[in-house]
Amino acid sequence: MRSCGILLHISSLDSNYGIGSFGNSAYKFIDFLKSSGQHYWQVLPMGHTGYGNSPYQCFSTFAGNPYFIDLDYLVKDGLLDKEALSELSFEENETKVNYNNLFSNRLKVWKIAFYNFIKQPSNDFYNFCKMENFWLDDYSVYMSLTLQTKKSWHSWDDGIKHRNINALNQYKASHKNEILFWKFLQFKFFSQWNNLKKYANDNGIYIIGDLPIYISDNSSDVWSHTELFDLNSDLSLKNVAGVPPDDFSEVGQLWGNPIYNWKAHKATNYKWWNDRFSAAYKLYDIVRIDHFRGFDSFYSIPAGSKSAKNGTWIKGPGVEFFRALKMIDKNNFNVIAEDLGIITIEVKKMLEECGYAGMKILHFAFDSNLENNNGEYLPHAISENSVVYTGTHDNMTTLQWWNNESKSNREFCLEYTNWEFDDDICDKMISLAYSTRAKLAIIPMQDWLGLDGEARMNTPSTVNNNWQWRMAKNSLNSDLSKRILRKTKIYDR
Repeated sequence: MRSCGILLHISSLDSNYGIGSFGNSAYKFIDFLKSSGQHYWQVLPMGHTGYGNSPYQCFSTFAGNPYFIDLDYLVKDGLLDKEALSELSFEENETKVNYNNLFSNRLKVWKIAFYNFIKQPSNDFYNFCKMENFWLDDYSVYMSLTLQTKKSWHSWDDGIKHRNINALNQYKASHKNEILFWKFLQFKFFSQWNNLKKYANDNGIYIIGDLPIYISDNSSDVWSHTELFDLNSDLSLKNVAGVPPDDFSEVGQLWGNPIYNWKAHKATNYKWWNDRFSAAYKLYDIVRIDHFRGFDSFYSIPAGSKSAKNGTWIKGPGVEFFRALKMIDKNNFNVIAEDLGIITIEVKKMLEECGYAGMKILHFAFDSNLENNNGEYLPHAISENSVVYTGTHDNMTTLQWWNNESKSNREFCLEYTNWEFDDDICDKMISLAYSTRAKLAIIPMQDWLGLDGEARMNTPSTVNNNWQWRMAKNSLNSDLSKRILRKTKIYDR
């Protein structure tokens, strides 16, 4: 059965405190999805963001982003005083997240809530710490040290850097409250998210979440599992991840994430990966596997390179990886494979063997040079076992894309679609996505709102001005909901 949903990250929700959260606006968005005939809400990775504020560069693959903890709910819990909260300056910008201002203000508030909480912690908190200890202890120590030293773990004292037991135990004993503070934040993150997800599911809305293939070098995961990554003997990076030039970037993308030591992972029967996927399925109903092709072969770039042009393709674990994790179930739609970019016959075979739905982006479909045109993205060629998007978080918004397309490509699109005019291009492209055979159509919220380049979420291969867009207050109204619902009914989604 064909269905549809909307892509909107948590950070892009409106709120009174500088960034979207698991608060009232999130519940209202679920109500909006339901009244609009939608069944899926897709979000970006919800990890604790680090340098560059990218959700694909986090301090932990397991920890949630504490920015998403709703402050008003902490007031309701009796952990914050509303009057004291109102005195803090969040430098509210309705349509942009000010990350520079966010941390310093949030830290003050979080610590007030923590000290109130720790006076009488609940059994639920201790149960949470026990259940999640396989990652939570290392993460909390890591964050405590990161905040204290203001340095990467590579620059820590050797005892801590190399995880000497005595050095670690000494630090834990002398910094109990600082470590407990980070555990408290994770407890509140997961408590609030679980309540929100239950509300979504109870209202027929399913959550699509994102699992990045790579993790940040500046993370508790690398620090606590150095043997699972391609590092030198001094624990510095040997090779890093990225992709060569493709549809997203003419110069390729130098991500800088550490490459996996796949032999070491296989020797453990992929235990760390099993833990990752298990954690992801606690958070989400469907998992989008980022850079799926990297499991067949991955692009390895020597650490210290200035660009992604001089990398080498290396064979990955392949379909056996997914078999080992018992993740092949062709009768259950619970995985979306991000299969964009340079896709080989081997990658297509792996996708087919796994049975996962691939992704199709309409922005990639219209090349007036028919010999170069990537026909698999044209609407008539999109298979049922696909998830179709107008664009993703890495693309321009549809309005921006259309305004930047060449005249010949726009003319080809009009010829293909038999559109007489290119007015209201966002609505037309949404209709085109809905009309395909794809089992699921996901539309970025920016396209429903008809927004231009100021609302673009991310520009690959750049660091500044990304991940900031926020939806303006009162964007979600009954007229928009009725328009979405009508289109959903017209195309039987």
